[in-house]
Amino acid sequence: MKLNRRAFFKVAGAAGAVALTPAKTATASADAASLDANRRGVLVDTTKCIGCRACEAACAEANTLPGPAMLDDAAVFAAPRKTSTVSFTVVNKAAAAAATPARFVKRQCMHCVEPACASACLVRALDKTPAGPVVYHKDRCLGCRYCMVACPFDVPKYEYDSALPYVRKCTFCADRQAKGDAPACTSVCPSGALTFGLRNQLLDTARERLYAKDSPYVRHIFGEDEVGGTSWMYITDIPFEKLGMPAGLGTYAYSSLTQASLAAVPFVLTLWPPLLMGIYTFSKRRNEIGAHGTEAREEADHV
Repeated sequence: MKLNRRAFFKVAGAAGAVALTPAKTATASADAASLDANRRGVLVDTTKCIGCRACEAACAEANTLPGPAMLDDAAVFAAPRKTSTVSFTVVNKAAAAAATPARFVKRQCMHCVEPACASACLVRALDKTPAGPVVYHKDRCLGCRYCMVACPFDVPKYEYDSALPYVRKCTFCADRQAKGDAPACTSVCPSGALTFGLRNQLLDTARERLYAKDSPYVRHIFGEDEVGGTSWMYITDIPFEKLGMPAGLGTYAYSSLTQASLAAVPFVLTLWPPLLMGIYTFSKRRNEIGAHGTEAREEADHV
């Protein structure tokens, strides 16, 4: 295949334009989503949670997962548990002082407003929807597990024991929400510890409780600003560290640290083949011209 200089730059330019288009579209989509006033969320009030674990059972049923282990409270709450490929949500008991009433906390994917996991995914297997859920497309997944490294809450889990492994995590019951239903876990909470609704309105509700007269709450809404904000937000009357919530996360979105570099990945991967092809073609052509010139001079010397 012959490729002159002008044709080469046309190919390279076209490849670059194609590669940059999805990156711009994705960025525009993310910006629109961040301004979506209809984003859903959940307010978790740990002063109301009774540790019944009904949310665990409802989550398992909704996602066709094994039911939670039916152990006595002492065994279940003996040590903090983490989410797994078969447990998208867990309830832990807070490490509070003896004189403090028992406090429990539900943990699951936080569904960040600007999720680091989705930003780190090269193929958008994890994708943020305008309504709030961060959903997973297993047909796109490469198995690179960058999402697991990027998540500040250590949520995505990989099916290491599976012959066909995928990344697994809470989906915020995106399918149920699309039908107008509340997430399974929030729909069965008997104590009112989980309130599902519009994120902006939930923040107003949280502030009313925090700043009411004689309010016992710590004056902070965990998830309002952490890592740019999350769809799941918490209020409590004990230090958040006692609930096992990570400290020092900062208020900036982690995705902002990776967007610029990751946006260049499809551009580089698309431009690299034609660039190498062009270099090879030019080098080969130059060598051919040089060889012909040498042959011509040798013939002239023999005349």
